[in-house]
Amino acid sequence: MDIHFLGGASEVGRLGMILKDGPTSLLLDYGILPRDPPIYPLPAPPVDAMFVSHAHLDHSGMIPWVTRRQDVDVVMTPPTADVADLLLADSLKIADAEGFDAPFDDSDLRTARRRFRTVDFRDNVPMGDLEVTAHPAGHIPGATMYEVNGRETVLFTGDLHTLTTDLVWGAKPIACDTLVIESTYAGRQHPERLKSELAFLRKIDQIIERGGIALVPSFAVGRTQDILLTLLKARHEVWLDGMGKKVNSIYVEHPEYVRSVKKLRAAMRRVKVVHSSQGRRLALQGEVIVTTSGMLDGGPVLRYIEHVREDPRSAILLTGYQVEGTNGRQLVEHGTIDLYGVTVDVKCEWQKFDFSAHAGHDDLVRFIEECDPQRVVLMHGENREILKDALEGREVLLPMEGQWYGI
Repeated sequence: MDIHFLGGASEVGRLGMILKDGPTSLLLDYGILPRDPPIYPLPAPPVDAMFVSHAHLDHSGMIPWVTRRQDVDVVMTPPTADVADLLLADSLKIADAEGFDAPFDDSDLRTARRRFRTVDFRDNVPMGDLEVTAHPAGHIPGATMYEVNGRETVLFTGDLHTLTTDLVWGAKPIACDTLVIESTYAGRQHPERLKSELAFLRKIDQIIERGGIALVPSFAVGRTQDILLTLLKARHEVWLDGMGKKVNSIYVEHPEYVRSVKKLRAAMRRVKVVHSSQGRRLALQGEVIVTTSGMLDGGPVLRYIEHVREDPRSAILLTGYQVEGTNGRQLVEHGTIDLYGVTVDVKCEWQKFDFSAHAGHDDLVRFIEECDPQRVVLMHGENREILKDALEGREVLLPMEGQWYGI
C-alpha cells in the first residue's frame, strides 16, 4: 500500500490522504484550513471512493470539489452527512460575504448530496480488493475511524478522542498493521475533565455575582452541545445563538450517535434560543451566552464582544483550540481582536478552558500501544517529533504533504 497526503500531515487542518492499494485508490477526508481566505489542500487525483471521518470543515470542506470532478461515492455516518451539508452551505455564504472565491458553488453542493452514502458504525464497505469498516472515533457524534483491510490492515483515525464525555463515548483501540493517527495534542496533556468543568462553572458563578455576562464562544459542531451539557449541571440563565441551534436538532435526530439523547434534549429545553435582534438584546440582559464562532472569526459572537469587551464585570470564556491566524489566537496572544476590520482592545476578562475533543499526549501513546501496530504514521500535528520520541520499538513515519510513502 502507498499513502499520499494532500494536506494535514505536518499541520492541523485541511486534511486529505490518498490510500492506494494496487488499482484501488481511496481518499480519506478532504478539508480546508479555515483562514480568511481559507487555505486548500493539494488537488485530489482520481479515486474510487471518498471516506469522511467527520463533519468539521478541515476534514469535509472540499467534498463538492471532488464530486464535481469525479463520479464517486462519499461515505460517512448519517450525522456527519447532515452536519457536513449544513457547514458546506454555510461556507458558501461566508465566501460570498467575505468576498473570496469559493472552490465550489451551489450546483456542486447539490451534486455532492447525491453522492453521499451513509454507513453506521461496524458496517463494512467493499472497495475492490479492500474492505473498509467504520468504527467510533469519539471526538464528536458520528466521528469515524476507518479500518481498511487488504493484504494488511490500516487504521485511519481522523480526529480522535478516547475519553467518554457527556456527549459521546471514547474511541476504542483496533488491532492493525499500520496506524495513521492524528497528533494535534502531541506533547500536551489535558487537565482532568471534571476539574475543567468545575473551574468553568465556578468562573461563571464569579462573573454573575459581580454583575457581568459570561460569553462562551463555542464551535457549533460538538463543542456547543458539550458546553450545554456541562451547563445543565448548574442553574444559570443560558442563551444560545448561532449555528449550534441547527446542529442540536440534527444530533437529536440520530440518538444512537449521542451518549444520552435524553440529557441533550434536557439541555436544549433549559436554554433560551435567540431568533432575532430583539433576542440578542434580551440575551445581553441574561447571565450566560453560548454562541458561534468558537475562534471569534465571525457569527453572532462579534456582536456580543462589541458589547462586553470594555465591561470589567464580564468575561469571554474560550473553550476550544484557537488556530494561528484567527481572532481567538489574536486575543490569547495580544489581547486584541479584529472587529469588523478594526483592531480593538479587549479590556474585559478572558480565560481559556480545556474542553478539547482530541486525545492528549498520554492518551495518544496509550491508544497506539493498545492498537499494537508495526508502523505508526503521525499526521495532523505540529509537534509530531515529540510523540515519535515517546514510541519505542515501532517504525514511525512523519509524512510531508505532496510526497508518496510506501507502507
